Amino acid sequence: MKDYALYARFFGLTERPFTLTPDPGYLFWSSQHRDGFSVLEYGIMAQVPITLLTGEVGSGKTTLVQELLKKLDEHLTVGLISNAQGGRGELLQWILNALGVAIEPAASYVQLFQTLQDFLVAEYAAGRRVVLVFDEAQNLSMEGLEELRMLTNINANKDDLVQLVLVGQPELREMIESPRLRQLAQRVAASYHLRAMDEATVQAYIRHRLECAGGQGSEFTPDACREIFEKSRGVPRLVNQLCEFAMLYAWSADTRTIDAQIVANVLDDGVFFAGYLPEESEAR
Repeated sequence: MKDYALYARFFGLTERPFTLTPDPGYLFWSSQHRDGFSVLEYGIMAQVPITLLTGEVGSGKTTLVQELLKKLDEHLTVGLISNAQGGRGELLQWILNALGVAIEPAASYVQLFQTLQDFLVAEYAAGRRVVLVFDEAQNLSMEGLEELRMLTNINANKDDLVQLVLVGQPELREMIESPRLRQLAQRVAASYHLRAMDEATVQAYIRHRLECAGGQGSEFTPDACREIFEKSRGVPRLVNQLCEFAMLYAWSADTRTIDAQIVANVLDDGVFFAGYLPEESEAR
């Protein structure tokens, strides 16, 4: 079987620069990502009840969350909950599990809530704040989001005992803005939406990832970058996918320069699947 990782060596790279797995080591600080990260940091430092970060699939939300977790103060107790689902009571199990709190398998909802409240009070007494980060929070139901809102009512000495960071796709913002969740929306004190990259940012992004992998950064011509922007609409994950295929095609053609024709060949062969793309206006 062909070792496709060899293409990195062909280009003089130390590793593949366009993998789809979020990697904080390749974090590209576009102006949007800087602003989004600043909002996340502000939400934590200002101790706001709920911080909201949304963006399209593959826009870099999870990478920003990983970067945030690396920089959080040691006096914070953090629970990361990804893809949480389920009805009443199940969300509490997700939270307690993320915080490393043991629970009885047959515990009732009241017992689970009391266990969480006792944990929050104990952390507060020890001088630690609890932050719950929900990644892919659009998977939560309306009932689940309302249950989270109720957690922000737990306080001591007028201090909130838990902060929430909700990260998800655009539909999460739509859910929170619905009349049914107006009380939750009123608790959102820091919010940011990551939009797709523009053409200049896509070109800088491609250069950045190549340089991080030991490349020159000029392996893709400006025309190739323009074509990649047009077909990916500036969504980072889709840019990665198309760049990966383009480098494979260039390797097969024994050329170290990826031009617009190579990108066109990838597109003509139908191996690039863009899936859902944001509206064109969002990418410009």
